[in-house]
Amino acid sequence: MKAAVVTIGDEILIGQIVDTNSAFIAKSLDKIGIGVVEMLSISDSREHILKTLETLQNKVDLVVMTGGLGPTKDDITKKTLAEYFNDDLVTDEAVLIHVEELIQKVMNRPVSQMNKDQALVPSRGTVLFNRVGTAPGIWMENENTVFVSLPGVPYEMKYLMDNEVILRLISKFKRPYILHKTINTYGQGESLIAERIEDWENNLPEFIKLAYLPSPGKVRLRLSARGINEEFLQESIKEESEKLKAIIGDIIVGYEEEESLEVVLAKVLTEQRLTISAAESCTGGRIAQMLTSLPGSSAYFKGSAVAYATEAKVNILKIDQQLIDIFSVVSPKVAEAMALQAKKIFGTDYAVATTGNAGPTKGDSDAEVGTVFIGIATPKGVYSEKFEFGQPREKVIERAANKALEKIYQEILKN
Repeated sequence: MKAAVVTIGDEILIGQIVDTNSAFIAKSLDKIGIGVVEMLSISDSREHILKTLETLQNKVDLVVMTGGLGPTKDDITKKTLAEYFNDDLVTDEAVLIHVEELIQKVMNRPVSQMNKDQALVPSRGTVLFNRVGTAPGIWMENENTVFVSLPGVPYEMKYLMDNEVILRLISKFKRPYILHKTINTYGQGESLIAERIEDWENNLPEFIKLAYLPSPGKVRLRLSARGINEEFLQESIKEESEKLKAIIGDIIVGYEEEESLEVVLAKVLTEQRLTISAAESCTGGRIAQMLTSLPGSSAYFKGSAVAYATEAKVNILKIDQQLIDIFSVVSPKVAEAMALQAKKIFGTDYAVATTGNAGPTKGDSDAEVGTVFIGIATPKGVYSEKFEFGQPREKVIERAANKALEKIYQEILKN
């Protein structure tokens, strides 16, 4: 099956809000074997909506639309749907009762005619009952395509997808299985990984596809398999993953979306009852944010000092001013001193420190923009490494934070 996702609303097109609905819908459909082949964002315009419906008719099996079902004049999706299907809007009594109860009892105000008009639906459509809002979803079929219209409010859309749309799609259509496995790698770029696994990739079965999902400091490799035998697909992906591990096991740190480096690091720290701290300059608290994004992180992460300016390194971390004067604030000596002081201040087993020039200017150091030193303090001593992360600024910060966690993870594994 092929599906298209359409978001309707000028607020998306002008960048006023971010479209999170399409991602949720695509993931929900993928889980039941329906592949999204197209995503569109269109304006609140009768002409654009009609043209989109006409274009997608019989091109895909399913069209899921969000937006334009509200009570105001600019919400024209229902009217346009009725026009496209040569249908009339009628009042659905069950929806009307729900709207009146919600407005009067929950919102504690009189029901206006505009509120009552929320119960208007195309006469030949199937109502998708929205228990968490006033705008019902609509399911309509024409020739070889199912059209589903959902509210643009994310929590209402999610409720209808989970409780109405997915169940109906499972009941109506025979679908293939689509399975994914994500391998998380750190420390090498996309092109280098591609070179290392070229022979393996060239010999993948036709029903398994590989996608590279790079971001600063890490690359996710996603294996996707499609077919009618779920057990066979699972075994095939498992077999190919094992082959891949034999080739690049040195840079693999976890599997699936939830096994990011910070998650894997958290498991190791928890299992070994170790603690960690940080002293951050150029990363500006990014390392602390990554570590504390996980529940229960206080068991192993004790704190971070964001000593961004030189005087903060001297006054807060107690780094010797003479050391900075001799070696520069962006140097291996300062990175190591920062890591040692963080370990001492927070009383942890390990500490990581970053100092560098993220750009766009050099700041307090003559080191080239993109230069970062990462210091690692362990129970046995301290060391540092130099990295050149290039530009732009956001990339330097992201790569430095990921590399810092990667280095501390490798250090813990060694011991």
